[in-house]
Amino acid sequence: MAEILVLVEHVDGTAKKVTFEMLTKARQLGEPSAVFVGAAGQAATIVDKLAEYGAQKVYVAEGEDFVDHQTAPVAAALATIVGDVSPAAVFIASSPGGKEVAARLAVRIGSGLLPDAVDVVDGFVATQNAFGGATVVQSTVTAGTPIICLRPNSTPPEAAPAAATVQPVEVSLSDSDKAARIVERVVEAKGGRPELTDAAIVVSGGRGLGAAEKFSVVEELADALGAAVGASRAATDAGWYPHQNQVGQTGKTVSPQLYVAVGISGAIQHRAGMQTSKTIVVVNKDPDAPIFALADFGVVGDLHTVVPALTQEIVKRKA
Repeated sequence: MAEILVLVEHVDGTAKKVTFEMLTKARQLGEPSAVFVGAAGQAATIVDKLAEYGAQKVYVAEGEDFVDHQTAPVAAALATIVGDVSPAAVFIASSPGGKEVAARLAVRIGSGLLPDAVDVVDGFVATQNAFGGATVVQSTVTAGTPIICLRPNSTPPEAAPAAATVQPVEVSLSDSDKAARIVERVVEAKGGRPELTDAAIVVSGGRGLGAAEKFSVVEELADALGAAVGASRAATDAGWYPHQNQVGQTGKTVSPQLYVAVGISGAIQHRAGMQTSKTIVVVNKDPDAPIFALADFGVVGDLHTVVPALTQEIVKRKA
């Protein structure tokens, strides 16, 4: 079977869920091989987990240069491996950093790039949303090795244990690869909720909440569901919720199993960031709100009555 490279998306050696999703998808289309790029010694802590999800090989490029510098060294490592093994395709997470790596890799190896794919089928035909999510298209790469960025939550991760063999990779970095250096890192304080782009369930609030303090209604429902909290652009621009929680074309793109939109009208800017969600539930007092066009389930009513009642019922059933 054709070898497919999967770049491991990780934080200090801990793989993100999207990595296992990409390995699962790669396994459906060929023989998955993971590529780990990071600090010395980190790969050893993750190989068994990568093997659990089907990685036949784990290519490892480690060293301080991959920690101290920006995305160019990661692209250089991938380009080296592509040149050595001639894979059928390269899968990279559709995250801000992942898409930059993919773009740099595409230039280095002269290949086509398909970003923000929500599915890939035989022949490496990718499904994407175009024009702000208004159109669904199928795309293929016509030059070089297909480089495909997959959105988180596009493929349910499924374990399929394999005996992964570790193959160290020597990478020669140029001065331009090391031109940008990371001079400081600040660890963001994390709460108990999942990361927005990785979450299987997202509850988002919008202008209909009426005030910043009303976001407690959204947070309580999210906590009852074990969900991440999102917000519309109108809500973040009003200062009601942090901008890093914005879902939309100018915010974060999510594709959870369940998306609950509370008090969100559904402007195209917001819809572009969430319309690939598997199940969409809408609570809005305006029956003509555009968001209802996407809804699998909709409730027309006062969110301040509907949502607390929903939260109460979920908590009661979980008890």
